[in-house]
Amino acid sequence: MNDLSSLRPVAVWRHFFNLCRIPRASGREAAVREALSEWAADRGLSVKVDSRGNLILGKPATAGYENRAGVVLQGHLDMVCQKHNDSTHDFERDPIRPVLRDGWVTALDTTLGADNGIGVALALAALEADDLEHPALEVLLTVDEEAGMHGAMALERDAVKGRLLLNLDTEEWGEIYIGCAGSVDVVVDVPLPLVAVPEDMQAVCLQISGLAGGHSGIDIHRGRGNAIKLLAQFLHRLVEKGFDFRLVSMTGGTAHNAIPREAEAVLRVEDISSLLVEAGSFVAELRSRVNDEESGICIGFEPASEQGTGDALAGETARQVLALLHDLPCGVRHMSGQMPGVVETSNNIGELRLKDGRLHVNMMVRSLDEHGIHTLSDEIVARFSALGFDDIHVTGAGPVWHPNPESKLLAMARDVYRQTFNCEATVQVIHAGLECGIFNWRWPDMDMISFGPTIRGAHAPNERVEVASVEHAWQLLAGILAAVPERESES
Repeated sequence: MNDLSSLRPVAVWRHFFNLCRIPRASGREAAVREALSEWAADRGLSVKVDSRGNLILGKPATAGYENRAGVVLQGHLDMVCQKHNDSTHDFERDPIRPVLRDGWVTALDTTLGADNGIGVALALAALEADDLEHPALEVLLTVDEEAGMHGAMALERDAVKGRLLLNLDTEEWGEIYIGCAGSVDVVVDVPLPLVAVPEDMQAVCLQISGLAGGHSGIDIHRGRGNAIKLLAQFLHRLVEKGFDFRLVSMTGGTAHNAIPREAEAVLRVEDISSLLVEAGSFVAELRSRVNDEESGICIGFEPASEQGTGDALAGETARQVLALLHDLPCGVRHMSGQMPGVVETSNNIGELRLKDGRLHVNMMVRSLDEHGIHTLSDEIVARFSALGFDDIHVTGAGPVWHPNPESKLLAMARDVYRQTFNCEATVQVIHAGLECGIFNWRWPDMDMISFGPTIRGAHAPNERVEVASVEHAWQLLAGILAAVPERESES
């Protein structure tokens, strides 16, 4: 583990390091599931894999805790796979390379996978610990969470027995979460008319890069630029100024739940020098109003002789598409009226592919309120429909997790937090989606909360986890397990 071997708790970091060695993109969790199943079986733990590939590990209660309420520790096996454009990392076969920097663990050139690898490592360390007092434990590790929570949606009602659940997938230490946003994906996939391009027009690839990116739930309020949106704004500005160009292709983003850091367009132009001037002016304006996280934003150009040989969008179609993307809701729509400082409703334009006359756009709408989800997604659908696009799908509905301030588990966790750290935990809801929304729908009698260490930059290559907060999260987890009361008698 190199310089990670000295980190505490040792077992948590050892499990996390082992997870980093196994590729685990969404939908490709078989290798990590098999490794954990073998590890659990070797320790005499129960192992169950359901039809969707979710993994459930079990451990009996320690002596004296047999009559206490069973607890489910929950996380997800997959991670968001993002890397810098110049990285050669292959997420199908290469291990993540964690490094320690100034009290944080991060990765070289890629996402770290602390979301949700650290949560999984905490749960595995609890299963492994011989000196931990706890009731019967079930560790529920779902698959395909980052791609739409498909593993959680497929769980059977009898998948777990415990009715106290600790979700270990939030990313702000000191906060205990009791609610989360729901979400839908709005996916557009339509053909567009093409026309031939005059042969004397030069092909150029225009690239927007240097953005911070991030998680489309927890980072959406930070004012970070969306590369797809900014590229559309720049191209729309060229149209409005009468600049003569043809749009051959346009791409950006790789995940619906990540704020795109880079985007590019292949253009055919007559006058590259004027294009450079416009780009310089656009970047200067952006830098004058973005925060320090986005100070590296730039627009670059390179020849695109091979990419630019195809036909381009018909002129009026290009104008309409760029105007639509320019005006499309992106970022925060509403802040919560009940929870100060928390985003209520947002949209992220996560992926865009325009190539060979086919437009594909994937957007993720989130809200703490079902009405907010439907209102914003309906508006987006209407904007595309107004152009005659009819292949539009609203999919992947993730339920809202409605807060329960009277939760007994919450009260117990706050007591443990107060006694352990001599201060109060903040009770919060999160704009990101948690699988708790699905669990609350699937098991309405289950009492649940969520907490975890501090993670910054999730879903982006600068993802990092604070070392000290991991130990704090372990202390809270151990304290809660020891404090679980006896089962309430059934009347």
